[in-house]
Parts: sequence; structure tokens; C-alpha cells
Amino acid sequence: MTSGIHHITAITRKIQANVDFYVGFLGLRLVKRTAGFEDADQLHLIYGGGTGAPGTLLTFLSWEDGSPGRVGTGQAAEIALSIAPESIGFWLTRALTYNIQTTGPAQEFGEPVLRLKDPDGIIVKLVGEADVQPVDPWPASGIAAADAILRIRGATIFSEKPEDTAAFLTRHFGFRPVAAANGIRRLASDVADILDIRDAAGFWTSAPGTGTIDHIALRAVDRDTVERAGTVLQAEGAGDINMHDRTYFYSLYVREPGGALIEYASDGPGMFVDEPPETLGTRLFVPAHLHADPADVRARLPQFSLPGEERMTERDLPFIHRVHRPEKGDGSTLVLLHGTGGNETTLLPFGARVAPNATLVSLRGRSNDEGYPRFFRRLTMTTFDQAEIASEAEALVAFIAEANAAYGLDPARTVFLGYSNGANMLGAIMQLHPGVIRNAVLLRGMNALEAPQDADLTGTNVLMVTGQSDPYGPHAQEIEKRLSEAGASVENRVLPAGHDIGLPDVELARAFMEKVTK
Repeated sequence: MTSGIHHITAITRKIQANVDFYVGFLGLRLVKRTAGFEDADQLHLIYGGGTGAPGTLLTFLSWEDGSPGRVGTGQAAEIALSIAPESIGFWLTRALTYNIQTTGPAQEFGEPVLRLKDPDGIIVKLVGEADVQPVDPWPASGIAAADAILRIRGATIFSEKPEDTAAFLTRHFGFRPVAAANGIRRLASDVADILDIRDAAGFWTSAPGTGTIDHIALRAVDRDTVERAGTVLQAEGAGDINMHDRTYFYSLYVREPGGALIEYASDGPGMFVDEPPETLGTRLFVPAHLHADPADVRARLPQFSLPGEERMTERDLPFIHRVHRPEKGDGSTLVLLHGTGGNETTLLPFGARVAPNATLVSLRGRSNDEGYPRFFRRLTMTTFDQAEIASEAEALVAFIAEANAAYGLDPARTVFLGYSNGANMLGAIMQLHPGVIRNAVLLRGMNALEAPQDADLTGTNVLMVTGQSDPYGPHAQEIEKRLSEAGASVENRVLPAGHDIGLPDVELARAFMEKVTK
């Protein structure tokens, strides 16, 4: 039986910081970037050795809007990576240089251990393992081959039932007891991978979220081995067992008696099934079973840069937002404001279709009314909180000024596109703060301001797109009238549609943007 650790999967909130730590600091290779196999809107990164061999792989799911988790019982709590024992000094110095939180060195089971914390607070142990050879070497800048991460050494599991947990892992996955000390039962595989089962009786229970380890995946030779293990586990009554084809391996999921999630993953087919060795980790793959448009998925997922690549750091501005950079930018910008119930990712695929070569800046409204994000509160179907409109409009104007400076945006080549509630906010800003928005697309918009404003909108260009059967359509005339009377150039196109938006809206918005950003 092949036994050992195939990969370890954790959850991150800070994707750029995560890449900087695991690639830039630890020197691992990014071997795969995919959309999540369960959720296309979840970025999944896989780090490892040069070829992404089993036993070197650390994978991360990105929950950019997720709540922090809590480390506790029924959960893996530490990742251990092997280094040469004499490299402890190098890594201690490197950690201090990179301002990485560090504890140790200390001795554990006769080996020197340096504990680090990644940007999400996950504990990563560097363990000096004697006489071990690199499993899958990868040359990293600033790290000599003698000091490099060699492989996954192991993981720690917190269990209220340590004896049962250890027996389960021994019985089904080829591990065996090798030592015990200080409340830890140590299991080892036939390739000397380690699982430390810590007695956590009385400790608080774990909670899933960012900064936690989701599961440990153990190694199987092939798919047949996984399926045979599933049959045995089902016969034993081990609880819910799920099997999945993850493209790069076939696996099952089961919870050990203490509650920690264990995956059993085949060694093959491996990381080369959809890209060659020399370009591993350079393309985004969307799992076919999700039946999602890759372009739409790519637009919604967070972007990041590898060390040494040009990057645009997202700034801490008054509104939660996402910045999406095109591969070949033309210097224009499209600012997106969602409708009721949307967020900063909702309109990104729409925006990418409207302006594939523009920088996209997509905001999330700060008013959480009726359980949905909005840019201001709705009192009835056609009346709105006037005080909140004024205050949020002022905040958004400040955001625009700060975003222009932070991201180097050209106001003359910027178009603001809002849908429904977002369109209503753009109409209000143009009346309350004339000149801030020079070009606007209002999709299914209406007037939200009760009091007329004395605004001069000379030089402002507005495209309105109204749905013929939209129940809010009759209310679009008021905002068209107000903007026109203030001097704006307003074109209102009526489509045979309701309140939803689609391809005809994309085409109209694209033509407008091409015209005003030349």
C-alpha cells in the first residue's frame, strides 16, 4: 500500500499575501490555478514542487469575503514541511528578514522545529528531517537548493478521541504508531510522512473559515484503491462518504471519529493532464462539470501577481471593491455599481464583455437593507432614504477621487455603469456632485432624489437603457428629464425586456463606451 500525505488544503482570505508567502517566502511553485470544484466563484490555488508531485502539494481555497475560522477539535491545526536540519538557521534569518511571526527553534520528537504563521494565521512548521532527499525539487530565487523545502513532513490533528482517530487512520490508510509524548500520538507512513494526533479533550470545537485547514488528503495508488477503500468504509459504517473526480486525482472524503475531514486521493493522473510541465500554474482552469463560461469565471475571481510580476495592490478605500486588470489594457476604466442583492463581483462578467480591455473597478454598496447590499435604503418600491442617498453619494465621491489617485485612473476615460439601485445612485451623484461623473450608463434606472438640484451637467454623457416591460420603466422619464435639463447629453434606449439585463444591454453599453473614451 502506498501511504502518506497527498496534499493539505486550507482556506485563505488574503490571496495576494498567500501567494507572496508560499511562493515568494517559502519558494514553492504555483503548479495549478483553478476555479473551485464545488463553486466556480472560488479561486483554488495549488502549490508544490517542480512537477506538482503528490507529497509536496499545499492547496488553498480563497474566501475573500469569508469570516475567520476557529482552530479547535475535529480539525487539522498545523502543516509541517521538511527542510535539512542545518537549514534551520537560514529559515530563522529569512523569517526575520521578511517580518514573519516565528516561534522556536525547539525540539519535537528529536527534530528541530521552527514554527511560522502564514498571513491568515495558519501555523506552518519547518522540521529539520535528517537524511531526506528532495521529492520534487524546484529552484526558487534567494533559496539555495540545500535550504529548500523538501516535501510535506506531516500535519497535526486536534481530536477529542485521539485513540479512535489514530486507530481509524492506521486501519484504513496505511499509517502506524511510532511514538507518543506530551499528549501527542505520532503516526508514520511507509514514506515517513507524519500525522500527529493531539489529545484536545476539553478544547473548544473548530469552526470553518479563513485561516483554518479544511482537510488532509492521504495518498492512494490509483482510483481502484480509492473505490475499494470506500467500500470498506461504507461496510464499517464510517458515515457519509463522497467520491469525486478532481481532474488531477480521484478521491473520497470521510470524517475520522474525532471529526476531522480526511480525503483519500489517487496519485494520478497528476498535474500534466491539462498543461505541460514548463507552464504549470500559468493558466486558469474551470472544472468542466460546472458548465460555467470561463470568461465570466475569470472576471469574477480575484487577481494576483507572482513575485517579480507587475502588480496593482488593492487599496483600503471607503467601499469594498474589486479591481480587475485586463491582459492588454487600453487606458480606459469602467466603474460598476450593482443592483439590489449584488456585490462587488456580480457585474464583473458583464463589465468584461462591455469593455474587455478596460480596468474594471466594481463596488459593493454599504447599505444592508432587507438583508441585501444596496447603495442606499429603499422605503417603498419607489421612495428612498434621502439622507442616506446624500451621505453615501458623498462617500462615493470621495472613493472616486481616492481610486483615481491610487490606481492611476483617467477621469476623462472613465465610464460609470450602474444597474438598478446602482444606476439610481449614479443619477443622484450626477445631480448632487456635478462634474465628478462625466460618462454614465444607467441600466434600468430611475430618479431617487425627491428635491430638484441646481446642477450644471454640461459635457456629461449619459446612456439610459430601459426595459419596455420593466415595472420601473415609467419612472425612468424623470431622471432622463432632470439630467437633460441640467445640460447632460442623454440618450434613452428602450429594449423589449423587463428589469433584467442581457446581451442587448452589453452591446449598447459597449458602443457608448467606445464612443466616449476615444
